[in-house]
Amino acid sequence: MPVSSSPSVAALSAPTQAELFDFVRRTAADAELVDSLPLDPEGRTWVRLEGPGGSEAWLIGWPPGSGTGWHDHADSVGAFVIAAGELKENSLAARLPTDGWKTLELAEDVDRERRLPAGKGRAFGNHHVHEVLNESPEQHAISVHAYYPPLPLIRRYSRSGPVLRLEQVERPEDWQ
Repeated sequence: MPVSSSPSVAALSAPTQAELFDFVRRTAADAELVDSLPLDPEGRTWVRLEGPGGSEAWLIGWPPGSGTGWHDHADSVGAFVIAAGELKENSLAARLPTDGWKTLELAEDVDRERRLPAGKGRAFGNHHVHEVLNESPEQHAISVHAYYPPLPLIRRYSRSGPVLRLEQVERPEDWQ
C-alpha cells in the first residue's frame, strides 16, 4: 500500500472516522506489510501509506521507550490501531482553544489514559490532544495511523503538571 500518485474515485468524498478506523484495523492485520517495516533500535521509523478517500496514512515503528510527546493534529480527524506490541495513549478530555494562546492551565479531571495492545486502537476528532508512548523496556510496537484531511500541521506541547504550553508548530514539509 505505498503511496500512489493517481487520484481515485474514493478521493471525491471525505472518509469518516469510522472508515479511517476500519482502514487502520484492516491494515494493522496485514502481517506481510507490518513485517516489512524496518525497525530502528533508537528512533521511530515510518512508511507513508495510501489511505482511503485521500487520507494520509502511516505505518509507524516504535522502539522501546519512545513516544510522541503531547501534540494534536489540528483540523484532521484520525484513527490508529496497534499492529504489534502495546502502546499507551495519554489524552485530554477537553476542547482547547485552537489559536491565540501559548499557555493553559488544565482542569483536574481532563486526563485520560488508555493501554492499547495489538489489535486495539481508537478513532478521534479534530483538535484531539494526546501523547503516544511505547513503555516497554524491550519490545518494539508497530501501529497504523490515518488522518483526514491530510495533516495541515501538528502542534507540539510541553506539559508540567496542569500547565500545557504550545511549543512548536510543524508543517508537512517538516516530517515528509
